[in-house]
Amino acid sequence: MYSENWTQVTEFVLIGFPGSWSLQIMLFLGLLVIYIVTILGNLLIIVLSWTDHRLQTQMYFFLRNLSLLELGWVSVVVPKMMVSIITRDYSISFPACILQSYLYFLLATSDYFLLAVMSLDRYLAICRPLHYETLMNGPICIRLVIASWISGFFWVLCPTILMASLPFCGPNVIDHFFCDSWPLMQLSCGDTQLLKLVAFILSTAALLGSLGLTSVSYVCIFATVFRAPTAKEKRKAFSTCASHLVVVVIAYGGSIFLYIRTSESQSMSLKKGASALVCIITPLLNPFIFSLRNDKVKQALWDALKWHRNIGARRL
Repeated sequence: MYSENWTQVTEFVLIGFPGSWSLQIMLFLGLLVIYIVTILGNLLIIVLSWTDHRLQTQMYFFLRNLSLLELGWVSVVVPKMMVSIITRDYSISFPACILQSYLYFLLATSDYFLLAVMSLDRYLAICRPLHYETLMNGPICIRLVIASWISGFFWVLCPTILMASLPFCGPNVIDHFFCDSWPLMQLSCGDTQLLKLVAFILSTAALLGSLGLTSVSYVCIFATVFRAPTAKEKRKAFSTCASHLVVVVIAYGGSIFLYIRTSESQSMSLKKGASALVCIITPLLNPFIFSLRNDKVKQALWDALKWHRNIGARRL
């Protein structure tokens, strides 16, 4: 508990990944490359799936929205890290910290809900192909995407309000590279039991609930694939969901380690590494995972490159 003469902290200091100045410069350059490639890769997925007629299907509609979510997710964390390294100013104001935490978990939660929706889409496409166009038509797809965004918005609203109302009277140093909820709660000089309970229940429900739907969908998908009469049909069916499955394993693995097995004894370096995997590396890998394994995306990209090359040749 805290005394009556405490002073509310007005800013926090994000330690990030400490090291020598040369290491910080290397980290900055690495983050810059990762951020640029992530932005370009996800924008490429969005533009291709929006403009190419071969990608005007439900699966690519969900993929376009997933790329949009992950553009926001990585942009909430990485630019602040890079600015802090260059300016050597690792401080962040209290309102900005709360806002960063809220946006991070909003986008993350919406991302997991959308991954679950994508698994449902693949289940209907493979297991109920005759009813697919009826059960997963355009208006339904739009409603599912909007529901994913709105669910994320309200899912993290209550914990954020509780976090913002906590007293912080020092210290103000956060051993992380962004305003994560767990290290923030540890800095509070008030009673955090209610917030910890609410945060644990909601994070567990969001992760395990969406993962449960995804798991059930893939159990049904695998059962259907294994019943396919020929190896060619099995490969074709599995290829439509292999990329999504890889993303699910990467995203959920890191998040479950972070927010389901949270304990005081876990190393902060491990937590920061898992956080970097989830919110920095996963958005970087997703465009490559979905494009390099997808013939339609590769063909659309190749045709777009040929079109621009032909336009350039005509101008010359």
